Amino acid sequence: MWLEADCNLSSGESFVRQFLYGKQFFKNEFGVDSKVMWLPDVFGYSAALPQIMKLCGVDYFMTTKMSWNQYNRIPCDTFLWRGIDGSEVFAHMITTTGKEAPLDTYMTTYNGSLKPSDVMGAWERYQQKEINNDVLISYGYGDGGGGPTREMIEMGRRLSHGIKGAPKVRFADSRTYFDELYERTKGNKSLPRWVGELYFEYHRGTLTSMGRNKRSNRKSELMLQDLEFVSILAENLPYPKNELDSMWETVLLNQFHDILPGTSIKEVYDVTKVEYEELSKQATALLSERLLAAACVTGDMAVVNTLGYERDDIVFIIPDDITANALEGGESISPCQKTHDGGNIAYVSGVPAMGALGLKFVDKEFDNPISIDGLNIDTPFYTAQFDEKGFISRLLHKETGREVLVGDIKGNELRVYEDRPMRWDNWDIDVFHTEKSWLVDDTSEVKWLEFGPVRATLLVERKFLQSVIRQKIHFYADIPRIDFETYVDWKQSQLLLKARFQTDIKSPAATYDIQFGNVERPTHVNTSWDEARFETCAHKWADLSEGGYGVSILNDCKYGHAIHDGVIALTLIKSGIEPYPQTDQEEHFFTYSLLPHTGDWQTGGTVRSAHNLNTPAYAVPIASPADAKTDSFSYISTNSRNVMIETVKKAESGEGVIVRVYEFENTRTKTTMTLLNKAAKIYEVDCLENRLNQVAENTNEFTSEIKPFEIKTFELLF
Repeated sequence: MWLEADCNLSSGESFVRQFLYGKQFFKNEFGVDSKVMWLPDVFGYSAALPQIMKLCGVDYFMTTKMSWNQYNRIPCDTFLWRGIDGSEVFAHMITTTGKEAPLDTYMTTYNGSLKPSDVMGAWERYQQKEINNDVLISYGYGDGGGGPTREMIEMGRRLSHGIKGAPKVRFADSRTYFDELYERTKGNKSLPRWVGELYFEYHRGTLTSMGRNKRSNRKSELMLQDLEFVSILAENLPYPKNELDSMWETVLLNQFHDILPGTSIKEVYDVTKVEYEELSKQATALLSERLLAAACVTGDMAVVNTLGYERDDIVFIIPDDITANALEGGESISPCQKTHDGGNIAYVSGVPAMGALGLKFVDKEFDNPISIDGLNIDTPFYTAQFDEKGFISRLLHKETGREVLVGDIKGNELRVYEDRPMRWDNWDIDVFHTEKSWLVDDTSEVKWLEFGPVRATLLVERKFLQSVIRQKIHFYADIPRIDFETYVDWKQSQLLLKARFQTDIKSPAATYDIQFGNVERPTHVNTSWDEARFETCAHKWADLSEGGYGVSILNDCKYGHAIHDGVIALTLIKSGIEPYPQTDQEEHFFTYSLLPHTGDWQTGGTVRSAHNLNTPAYAVPIASPADAKTDSFSYISTNSRNVMIETVKKAESGEGVIVRVYEFENTRTKTTMTLLNKAAKIYEVDCLENRLNQVAENTNEFTSEIKPFEIKTFELLF
């Protein structure tokens, strides 16, 4: 990889780039194709990784960190690791025990020694002696960068000659060890298999600590993907390959497993703040220039959609671009509404997949489908009641007739928990954090801020000690999301802020968005393994559904979730004190959304709603309307609801265009993709863009079978 990246928070496309840039570096600098994913110290490993590793030419996986588990011991050290799509990689966990550690310990280290007692400890600790008698020892002072000492090397030399009662030591590189171990154990019926994520039963606070950095990472990942695609559309401008490489390297660097998780010192976050701001400024300038060139449609303005499906969504428009109270595009006319801050918002339907729609300004009067009465609101989707504190006391989902909120917890309850872990403050949330908490009910203002045919917005401002929490709660006329646009000026330490919603949904498992797919986790604590998962990772969404009905929670930059016994909780701020005493004591900006739905999350449209929240469509003035020959276009689309077009970029070779897709409903699918322009040749490639086979030629349409949760990448030559 580019470096030892966090494997919970980094996006799927970031994983691909970690391998792409990392393997390119090894090949360019050393002439070596690295086959070992060496991640000793990362805080858990996504179930998406085995497939990504295989598609990036990585055969072996190594860690030590899983031995730190708080409650449960992973029952194997050498095993096959199977991901969500069925891909398997060969894995080994180092069994080196800590210096002077008792032989019965199961916690291991990458900071090993080569003293006879430690070498013996590594052998005694190993669990698969019936199939293998070689163990791997990582020795030296790793955390401090000191490396091996002369004393350690001399110990190893002496042990290499064989000492009675001690394992014989041999110096070799990790690739040699893994090649030999694989040949020795492959096909052995006793070789264990671990299926799914490697959840780390510690350091759960890393899903939330240093929220500003996590937000900047999410926004940067998505902005660079947008820039890559729009740069393909803007054919008359040079593709910014060098700039993109530099910006991606900054993003990948800051995904280091102590930077992105929020467990570094203050000086690190002073630097990343500047780096992310500079990246945003540079990417925004490049993107704005290319959006103007790409918006080659007829009309007064264009909406550019960088997502891989036709979307009906809310669009934000700068004030100067509006000369009427409605927009006409395609076969619909939609109202425009002035926002409280002087901007404009409109609902636009039928924006083509990875393409653009031209809109004209028109004047038309609309009936308002939203009505408000005091603190109550009625929309086409919901009837909602707020109490005087600004909490939702009732929320009726009209389509199903279900009361969304059931129980003692009011909707959008903001609750602060005492967060004093036993150690590793910014790393950990301990299971007892729920035992002491306070409701954030010091409400200073509740009032309707906006009311129009597009949306109604309730402003709720609260105080907690010296902190201020200000939320704009948006209800829409045409989309079923309820958005909680949030600003927090946080002044506290060792206090954890969560938003909670209580439902009466009966389901033994909830579903969580991860890289290139999703996983289910239990909502109960039947076993110690269940109990350990009291805080878990999701990316853009999580969902709790029963037959015929469910509720999803979406977010634009948060990762820590807890769904148990019908209660859906999203962790918003952590504010630990070590190693950075003022962690999270600053301004925060984030949005999370509630999405009740009919059916399960698949039929409820959760995935697309979450992507819409995270990747808004762009409203673009049309620079040269006379040059446009069409009122809309789609660069590429798929006919399958469950196939996401994730990435469109220039090939690393500079010759063609790379398109990466994945299946996200665990459904085997034959999907057909349609291109705007005819491709001379279409190849399937791996994630490093090596050609695997030719798919089609001289066509603007091709079909491919995609397996459940499979990632597929294509190279298009025009």
